[in-house]
Amino acid sequence: MDALGILLLIVAFFLIIVLFRSIKIVPQQWNYIIERLGRYRRTLEPGPRLLVPFVDSVRAKVDLRERVVNFPPQPVITADNLGVQIDTVLYYIITQPTAAVYNIDDYLAGVEQLTTTTLRNVVGSMDLEKTLTSREEINARLAAELDKATDKWGLKVTRVELRSIEPPLSIRDAMEKQMRAERDRRAAILNAEGTKRSAILMAEGEQQSAVLRAKGERDAAVLRADGEAKAIQTVFASIHNAKPTDRLLTYQYLQKLPEIAQGSANKVWVVPAELTKALGGIGNAFGGAPDSSSPAEEEEIEVDTSALELDDEAKRALEAAQQAAREVQDIDGSQSKNQLPPAPA
Repeated sequence: MDALGILLLIVAFFLIIVLFRSIKIVPQQWNYIIERLGRYRRTLEPGPRLLVPFVDSVRAKVDLRERVVNFPPQPVITADNLGVQIDTVLYYIITQPTAAVYNIDDYLAGVEQLTTTTLRNVVGSMDLEKTLTSREEINARLAAELDKATDKWGLKVTRVELRSIEPPLSIRDAMEKQMRAERDRRAAILNAEGTKRSAILMAEGEQQSAVLRAKGERDAAVLRADGEAKAIQTVFASIHNAKPTDRLLTYQYLQKLPEIAQGSANKVWVVPAELTKALGGIGNAFGGAPDSSSPAEEEEIEVDTSALELDDEAKRALEAAQQAAREVQDIDGSQSKNQLPPAPA
């Protein structure tokens, strides 16, 4: 290869290098900071861009997307002199690429240190209990303070989150015991309230049941008494309309005598005083001697024996009545004989 070929080859290689350094393609959501001879020249937007070779250079490539930074746990002392470890997460975006490049040497380190100092100032004014229960308040105050401080750096803090708050081990044990005691207290209160409510409901149920039972017994007694009264009135009306005679009542009385003597506890059977009179009346009714005390013109009752022959119970009752009448006649005859005056000598 001669010298001319070598020269052309060198020129072509130089032109390729110049072309490569003259064209820059900026990705989406990125900005390139361009310096010309060490001085800020312009900011390249996304897309293909042309530069002056060997004069313009890329100072920094800035990502405009929202970024997340997780800082390591920081020791913080609360207002009640208790040390805790707080782990924070920061969300931010770069709004001014030139300020982020020229106003601070390392904006990430600056944001980390600023987050630590602001967190200590915010948490240092709270006790441990408020720190554990005021995450939203701490997050809002941190975001407001960091956004105000990083505005001159071209950053905007969108959100700050406390990922974890770790108190000392002894404090955690005491908190666990306190929470366990609080849960036991609440459980005891709920159990007592449930027992009280159950007893009240049971007492109310028993009261309503007793009231309903008493009302039912009262209504039943009223209905029973009303029924008995109506039954007595019906029987009385029937007897009154039938106009029973003394002989019929005497016969009914004799039918009830066996029921009086029934029962295993009846050791002694007291004969009523009016039994002799009743037997005499029944004897007169079935053909015995007429009672001298009764008026002669008393209406004679005829007994229909044909109906008794058809009814076995009535037949047996008639036979028992006739037997009782004969016994009464025998007793009366023996007494009359014994009372006769002695025969003259």
